[in-house]
Amino acid sequence: MHADSSSSDTGVLVVSATRSEARHIPDGTRLLVTGIGKVAASVALTRELSTGPAVTRIVNIGTAGALHDHHLPVGHEGLFVPSAVVEHDISSTELRAMGYPIVDRWELPDGDGTVLATGDTFVADPVRRAELAAGADLVDMEGAAIAHVAAAFGVPCRLVKVVTDGADEGAMDWPSLVDEAARTLGRWVSEHLIA
Repeated sequence: MHADSSSSDTGVLVVSATRSEARHIPDGTRLLVTGIGKVAASVALTRELSTGPAVTRIVNIGTAGALHDHHLPVGHEGLFVPSAVVEHDISSTELRAMGYPIVDRWELPDGDGTVLATGDTFVADPVRRAELAAGADLVDMEGAAIAHVAAAFGVPCRLVKVVTDGADEGAMDWPSLVDEAARTLGRWVSEHLIA
């Protein structure tokens, strides 16, 4: 999908997996809606960075599941700006042991100390949640892909995630929870990206 841009290009590209997550960002924000998952996010962002107007900063907005109960939202406190993102569903340990250098973690400047785990699996299983919680605080399906592409193009990247669920059976209620998360994301974009 191509980026929507109805105002002068500031070089900041807001990236969202779905329109529903970006529903409340201010008019005129340069927006790229990628589709769900790592592959869709990678393809769409690579295309935009290769053929679109110059980008000086990428801000990925979206929703996430909390891997620890203390990260579940209370009121509007469920917004996080991760300091690192890891790709959780690649066999990096095994591939490194076979001699293939795999990057599966990206450090992000100006974060809040949280770690986001990204994978193509919608996490709603308590066993998988516990496994991921050993090394991360939040889980999503696009953040690592966005960070990977941004690093490849040398463009600074920030991830902004709002918790909608506890990465458990409640995750299946995402469609009914996304609008409130989108409002929180819209306020963040208004406060941090719009002059």
